[in-house]
Amino acid sequence: MTVDDRCISAFWELKSKRDINAVIYRLNDLLNSCVVEHEGNLTHDELLLALPANEPRLAIYDLPFATEDGTRQNKVLLISWLPRGAIPQYKAAYGHAHAALKGTLDGSHLLTVRSAKAADLAYHRLVARARTAEQRREISEHGGFTTSAGQASMPAGGPGTAPSTQST
Repeated sequence: MTVDDRCISAFWELKSKRDINAVIYRLNDLLNSCVVEHEGNLTHDELLLALPANEPRLAIYDLPFATEDGTRQNKVLLISWLPRGAIPQYKAAYGHAHAALKGTLDGSHLLTVRSAKAADLAYHRLVARARTAEQRREISEHGGFTTSAGQASMPAGGPGTAPSTQST
């Protein structure tokens, strides 16, 4: 599976210039190369309408949201749209394309979202995932914290101490 150079340049345009907030990718007719289908500024509703009902697509979307304290944030999502009515061969090809695209954009701090129906991409669900990902990132940056079932906790010695390696 190859990823067309335009796919990468469109992604970096989204990340750096903020002139666009969405890039939708499709596979070529031979199902062996990922190409740009659409790029532009889309509302969340427009993004959902741009995804075909019965055909897979990949999308990069810069999701705007507010944190629980009201701070405005954005999280770049890599959406894998694999609707239930899609041809299985296409779903498999898009799975390979997803891996190729993600590998090409490695290190870009993308939140991966897999979806089979529009409800999976509901704004409130995407925001909840983005907030959770942001909280996990903040916890890991502060060190000494662990994550278990979505809950952060301090190591036994308290903040700023290393976890104990003793057996009890």
